[in-house]
Amino acid sequence: MKRRMTGLTAMAVLAPLTLTACGGGGGGSAAGGDVESLTVVDYYNNEPDKTLVQEAIDRCATELGVTIERETVPGKDLIQKVLQRASSKTLPDVLMIDNPDVQEIAATGGLSPLSEYDIDTSGFAEGMLEAATYEGDVYGLAPTANTLGIFYNTELLAAAGVEPPTTWDELKAAAAKLTQGETYGLAFSGIATYEGSWQFLPFMWSNGGDETDLTSPEVAEGLALWKELVDSGSASSSVINWSQADVKDQFAAGKAAMMVNGPWQIPALQENPDLAWDSVQIPVNEQGQTSIAPLGGEVWTVPVTGDDAKQAKAAEFVQCISDDENQLALAEARYTVPTKTTLAEEYVTRVPEMESFTEQVANARSRTGQLGEQWPEAATVIYNAVQLALTGKASAEEAFEQASAG
Repeated sequence: MKRRMTGLTAMAVLAPLTLTACGGGGGGSAAGGDVESLTVVDYYNNEPDKTLVQEAIDRCATELGVTIERETVPGKDLIQKVLQRASSKTLPDVLMIDNPDVQEIAATGGLSPLSEYDIDTSGFAEGMLEAATYEGDVYGLAPTANTLGIFYNTELLAAAGVEPPTTWDELKAAAAKLTQGETYGLAFSGIATYEGSWQFLPFMWSNGGDETDLTSPEVAEGLALWKELVDSGSASSSVINWSQADVKDQFAAGKAAMMVNGPWQIPALQENPDLAWDSVQIPVNEQGQTSIAPLGGEVWTVPVTGDDAKQAKAAEFVQCISDDENQLALAEARYTVPTKTTLAEEYVTRVPEMESFTEQVANARSRTGQLGEQWPEAATVIYNAVQLALTGKASAEEAFEQASAG
């Protein structure tokens, strides 16, 4: 989720190119022959993720009896890289992409459905399978997922006599009581990017709203909550400019008692030994509602290269990197959540600080589940509406009407 690839409309050129592309540009096998090597492209180009993912890749290379030629690129450059390699007929054998982009790329004909290789996709979290599905076919698997939750400073809450909130009313009351001096009760990202939309989704979805009707009362109520938090001073007006990394910095510095954020921030929080924190699921409007947050995570796919043997071996790689051993190893090392629901109990035993996020993933939802390829348009309306409401240019009820018209 932290990355959003641009220029996807240009992917339309990919379909005719992939039909004639040769076998992944890697060393060699004709269709039907033995496969000795595979090429892989992903965007884990920063440490420690780069090395941690390499360990999983190496495990699968050994298991499949192949060598792996891996290329890592910045997330913002991935689509351009794929287009260049499609044009030169050197597509990778395995392509890792952000889950909201799978449907858009699958629609071009550039990916091969896993059903062609008898890959077992049962047992995976429903939301993640939904993200990887286009027109009834599953196009990839994700070893792990991430999502959002509420981090809270345990010492500040204890000193104020505040319990971690489970409802919106409790969240407002807690944020108000925790706002003291230079410390705000709550921090979140309302920035005018996909990050702002991503952070708003739990408040929209858990209240019964969705992206098919952004002008519904349920959606407006979620935005009204955010607006009330800012207008009352329980959250800083600067949230309109804060990325999720900025929100983490505020929380780590003690300038926010609670924050909306994801488990990828845990390593940074652990760098401050004096910071005591815990987490809970995103609060719901009313007791009895299910807390529903968006799914983040990357999907490993099989591009159409024209080399049947390599595509089959690439599908085996996708299955391998998503097996139980790799899911648990990657999740434990990277503070993500295994996407096989049967692994949840063992994972929480190994990494207890991930309990609330593991619970949240069980009911998490794909961003592209409702609108598919049209999701980016809805995401843009959402963050524009958030900006209108939090800057006082529109009420929560009017903001989505204005953003949709714009």
